Amino acid sequence: MQSKARFLGHSVHQMLIVFPLGLLATAVMFDIAFLVTDRPEMAAVSYWMMAAGLIGALVAAPFGLVDWLAIEKNTRAKRIGALHGGGNAVVTLLFAASWLLRGGNPSDPPGIMAILLGLVGALIALFTAWLGGELVARLGVGVYDDANVNASNSITHRHHEAQARQVH
Repeated sequence: MQSKARFLGHSVHQMLIVFPLGLLATAVMFDIAFLVTDRPEMAAVSYWMMAAGLIGALVAAPFGLVDWLAIEKNTRAKRIGALHGGGNAVVTLLFAASWLLRGGNPSDPPGIMAILLGLVGALIALFTAWLGGELVARLGVGVYDDANVNASNSITHRHHEAQARQVH
């Protein structure tokens, strides 16, 4: 199924999701830089990256929801999409909690809990991004009208391909 929310022929969700992923991951990198250097400007950059990433997530999510609602029920794609969207909701909540724990002054040093919440959010985002890639690259959701919404997963598929090559 092609994306239901398209702009110039491409899925809006796929275009927008790069922003929160990149911004939130960069916020974690600046938190690490703050821990290493103890420089308050690193904490400030992380704070603003996180704020922008959260806004980006809130902008991208409705377009993903529109596409998910259009996926045929009882398919692998519907299940993966639910995990992807639910996982990204958790990621957004973790980063929102991290951002709120930092208080109102971006240059204030973040507490360890704020940094840990962002790190856990980034680790979960790696998995949810893989799920999104599985939806698009493996299943063709949002890309092809004749998407294979029940295709096997890319890990199992590669394992079977490798076994087939060994037999021949």
